[in-house]
Amino acid sequence: MIHSLFIVNSSGDVFLEKHWRSVVSRTCVSYFLDVHRESANNVPPVLSTPHHYLVSIQRNGISLVAACKQEFPPLFVIEFLHRVVDTFEDYFSECNENVIKENYVIVYELLDEMLDNGFPLATECNILKELIKPPNILRTIANSVTGKSNISGTLPSGQLSTIPWRRTGVKYTNNEAYFDVVEEVDAIIDKNGQTIFAEIQGYIDCCIKLSGMPDLSLSFMNPRLFDDVSFHPCVRFKRWESERILSFVPPDGNFRLMSYHVGSQNIVAIPIYVRHNLVLKSGEQSRLDITVGPKTTMGRTVEGVKLDICMPKAVTNCSLVVNQGKYTYDTVNKILHWDVGRIDAAKLPNIRGTVSVASTNSTLETTIDRVHFTISQMAVSGLKVNRLDMYGEKYKPFKGVKYVTKAGKFQIRM
Repeated sequence: MIHSLFIVNSSGDVFLEKHWRSVVSRTCVSYFLDVHRESANNVPPVLSTPHHYLVSIQRNGISLVAACKQEFPPLFVIEFLHRVVDTFEDYFSECNENVIKENYVIVYELLDEMLDNGFPLATECNILKELIKPPNILRTIANSVTGKSNISGTLPSGQLSTIPWRRTGVKYTNNEAYFDVVEEVDAIIDKNGQTIFAEIQGYIDCCIKLSGMPDLSLSFMNPRLFDDVSFHPCVRFKRWESERILSFVPPDGNFRLMSYHVGSQNIVAIPIYVRHNLVLKSGEQSRLDITVGPKTTMGRTVEGVKLDICMPKAVTNCSLVVNQGKYTYDTVNKILHWDVGRIDAAKLPNIRGTVSVASTNSTLETTIDRVHFTISQMAVSGLKVNRLDMYGEKYKPFKGVKYVTKAGKFQIRM
């Protein structure tokens, strides 16, 4: 399926390549680079070239480009590339050009185990960590002195079991299970403050540190909220279909249990509002007045608020005053960035002042292109975890659930 993998930095240089079925010349990456130079944010995930299909993802300032010679399920390859980045982040805490260069040997060892003759083989971090030990200072020094490698000489115990995502013989002094319910609100708001489009992309991330082979059941107060779901392979899908209960034997450590979607047919509450007053006139000084406030937050504090306002090209400068946070105006890209911080309901954040507009015949359209915010201990969809039950082990674990609401693709038209 995958013949070669190329990792490209932001400058367009291939700094790592790995071949499986046959050696593919790195000149094929030039097709990807040509499209990337034209529009870095709008590169199609699959590019057809005269001799190859190029499948790419972009994360953390680097691009992973897979070259395939035959037709294939494209989502299968895209998911594998994301799994490669997730594995690197699990091993090295982050995944960028410098980290990959510092760990070339382990990166090549991981890619050897993750693909066999171009087909995915071992992609679970629990299995990979038994095959290839994660790097640390003591192990690196010992390997350099003894000449040994990080590769284990024994086959992982979970590789041949019916539960390949969990290793056997796991033991912890403190048995804990934590669940993070994170929801991102995607919305488009018109000039009058009416919601044109709104939906929620959510996921549940877990940190499971339980001894033995626990069998968990997670139930929700309102599971009918979900319009579309995607599960980790550990989840028993038939029980979810019949009872709307997540039943699973968890992997050890951190993993994403499920992703879900709450569509626009449900009523999606918008957590904040932005009140704006801006009328731009060609060749004149115009007034800008923007206020941000909480809307549907259930009494929770809105934190980390940031606004990126895309100004027309005719706007030369901004002279503004803020009662909270700070602002900067990028005269090259014409973006006004306002870092608000936390919203205090008693004194709402406000930015006001004058905007200098040069004479022009083009339209003077403005949008708040990106809105960032975070609300802790609230799921905007109303999703609630009911209970977590454990079977197969006799101890009682410590359990915790945390809810977070964040802004996704949030745009306000002015």
